[in-house]
Amino acid sequence: MEYEIGSDESVSTAVVRAVSAVEGRDPRSLRPLADAVDPTALDTLFAPRYDGTPRTGGRLSFVYGNCHIMIDNGEYLTLQLLEDRSRDGSDLELTDSSVR
Repeated sequence: MEYEIGSDESVSTAVVRAVSAVEGRDPRSLRPLADAVDPTALDTLFAPRYDGTPRTGGRLSFVYGNCHIMIDNGEYLTLQLLEDRSRDGSDLELTDSSVR
């Protein structure tokens, strides 16, 4: 699934919304995002620079819930269910601690 992050939406909020949509669960029923990655650091990583200019480039991937998440440029999320990754032979060696 691909998810475009809204201009008024934080990256951390987008992650929770997208994972809840992919898993078909209420966002409040997911484990806290902070168990996988620091939400403030995630938002700061893709926030505009101190002078207001946008950051360009950058990619981050991590596992949250049952999803492998890739964030591109703070604008797009790509989510893939872990069970789908295991079926197609993709590497599953990412851990929640790989982002900390």
